[in-house]
Amino acid sequence: MPKLVRLYLVSVAVGFALAAAFVAALVALDVAGLGRLVTGSGAGWLAGAVMVVLNGIVFAGVQFGIAVMGLADRGTGPRGGRPAPTAQPVPVAVPATIRRRR
Repeated sequence: MPKLVRLYLVSVAVGFALAAAFVAALVALDVAGLGRLVTGSGAGWLAGAVMVVLNGIVFAGVQFGIAVMGLADRGTGPRGGRPAPTAQPVPVAVPATIRRRR
């Protein structure tokens, strides 16, 4: 299996696991009455499943994005520190003529 596909599947698994934990915490802590709504309704399992799936999509996307950005080639150039100096204008002395009023 290609490494990128494996990375994607692992990211999706981690994202859905985080989503399941997140929804379980929402229901257990009864945030905004979601716990009573999910447990007190006959179709509460459906609401819980929808929350897990939709949050899983979001969390999996974020997890994959973080993982892909972590793959960036570090390169051999300088990292961090002060910015490179830029060309500064050099002051030039220009003779000036002064006119006197009479």
